[in-house]
Amino acid sequence: MTTMAMAKRKGMLHSGHESGPAVLDQLGGILKDGPPSGSATGASVRASLKLWRVMPASRRKVLPALSIDRPIVLVGMMGAGKTTIGRRLADALALPFHDADAEIEAAAGMSVSELFEKHGEESFRQGEAKVIARLLSGAPIVLATGGGAPTNAETRKLVADCAMSIWLRADVDTLVKRATRRPTRPLLSKGDPHATIARLLAERTPYYESATLTVDSQPGAHGKTVAAILAALHAHLAAEAAP
Repeated sequence: MTTMAMAKRKGMLHSGHESGPAVLDQLGGILKDGPPSGSATGASVRASLKLWRVMPASRRKVLPALSIDRPIVLVGMMGAGKTTIGRRLADALALPFHDADAEIEAAAGMSVSELFEKHGEESFRQGEAKVIARLLSGAPIVLATGGGAPTNAETRKLVADCAMSIWLRADVDTLVKRATRRPTRPLLSKGDPHATIARLLAERTPYYESATLTVDSQPGAHGKTVAAILAALHAHLAAEAAP
């Protein structure tokens, strides 16, 4: 059952006066814990990275997974590929995947663009922080966050305390090309998209740089970026476990 369907079944979604940020903090109550992760590390994982790039998606779940004991949070600008790459990373790690924007839309009963228009960015960020807190309160997951999520101090502290964060880094031209493919970005609805993205990236980079890991969003097939993330995770976890 989808998150939206579960919300409707439990009466969490409403039309009219009860939609919007006031509904966002109810989302955690309809989320279910996903399956536990696998528990393979070492050379077997390193060897699997090459296979990842050429293996059909239907077979990727059989690859040995890293032992993940906390949520993995993807941060970065719009257009970095957090949602698409997040789904594939979750598949590789046998973890549930959640997209924060999608969960917010399901809880509020309206799109992110509508929430921005009706309630403003500050109110949206407050509701977003509550949703992210609920999503990170259970078993390990892979979570794709909105581009502005790390600008909220509460969200930054929560992610730093209980998750491994990964900044999917990309240059301005790449971000503009990807982010303007569909007209659903509220912060790009006015003005020059290139100038807006360049400004936002400059403002947000100090927050992104505080992530646990930084991985460049690779051009071409998303499998390349997933492989780079898996390698970075393996190195990080090995360093943590070292005496």
